[in-house]
Amino acid sequence: MTSLKRSRTRTLVLSCLPVAGTLLSAGASAQSSVTLYGVVDNAFAYVSNQKGHSNFYMSQGNLQASKFGLLGAEDLGAGTKAIFRLESGFNSLTGAQSSSGFIFNRQAYVGLSNDKYGTVTLGRQYTPYFQMVGALGPTGVLTGATGAHPGDLDALDTTLRLNNSVTYLSPNIAGLQVSAQYGLGGVPGSVANGSHFSAAFRYDYKPFSIAAGYVKLKDIATSQALGSYAVNSPVNSGYATARSAQLFAAAARYTHEDLMVGVNYSNVQYTPGSSSLFANEGAFNTYGVITTYRITPAVIVGAGYSYTQASKANGISDPARYHQISLEQTYSLSTRTTLYALEAYQHARGKTLVAAGSTGTSIRDAVAVVGDSQNTTPSSGPSQFVGMVGLRHAF
Repeated sequence: MTSLKRSRTRTLVLSCLPVAGTLLSAGASAQSSVTLYGVVDNAFAYVSNQKGHSNFYMSQGNLQASKFGLLGAEDLGAGTKAIFRLESGFNSLTGAQSSSGFIFNRQAYVGLSNDKYGTVTLGRQYTPYFQMVGALGPTGVLTGATGAHPGDLDALDTTLRLNNSVTYLSPNIAGLQVSAQYGLGGVPGSVANGSHFSAAFRYDYKPFSIAAGYVKLKDIATSQALGSYAVNSPVNSGYATARSAQLFAAAARYTHEDLMVGVNYSNVQYTPGSSSLFANEGAFNTYGVITTYRITPAVIVGAGYSYTQASKANGISDPARYHQISLEQTYSLSTRTTLYALEAYQHARGKTLVAAGSTGTSIRDAVAVVGDSQNTTPSSGPSQFVGMVGLRHAF
């Protein structure tokens, strides 16, 4: 290499050093992070009556839904972070997507978080109602597969997500947090059509926790903002054509050393519109109690009971009632791997309004449908038992 070429090369390297130093400094101050996480959960299951027949089969996503996700954050300084989450559910028995056509069917959002002012996120998200009340209710303590209220009609399990939504979560102030969410309907010429709203609060004080939440869903059958919550179980399928649905729930619990006890309540109301296939508002009230006890650091047992009653409406004078008992036992092999057993029994009485094809509804005997795992495979009669033994691994 000639002295002239060496001189030009040295000049080029020296001129690039300030740029490289600036990029390295910016990367160091940003402090970005991306975390891959997920759950794989499979079990053997027995159901006493699925549409008239007992069944022994393999079931997935029972203690927790099988899923994987990416959670990211970038420190922007002054207590502010840019955040995102992309979460996808899948069938861990077959590898299929949980929802056809959705890569990230569970959550997909981006936002800003500040230690002082709170967090704002945009995208497909769970409701504040679920995040705060559900965490203290039956599905936050017992799994939704067998612990959710019949058919999960009050959406305290993971069945309600809003597309096109903006959510605000306040910072934790002396144990109190509040949150509100609005889902845009996306209907040209009308901001309100197809939109949804949710708000909730949670307060923690020493061993006590309490939460309450509200959801208003509009245009259930056609809304672009409603990303989940299908009204399709035998408990509430007669109200699938509702103009709107209103959900309210509250939950509280007390923890003392290894023992936890809790209570919960929910009210669900379906309001008809001009094109609905029912005439009068239908309502469901559910009352529940839950408890868990840690026997050893690795062994926890839990139990819950719920009573659900429908209102007298749409020609029904003997409304449906559902009694459900749920049990859960877990053994932690490690911080990530858990063996579990689940048992639940439900008994139904009275009459309920169900969908009869696409053009009508009919009044029929209420049938049992345990938790959130048997919505498409209800009992053919008033009783149903579900038992599961499985393995969950989180990563």
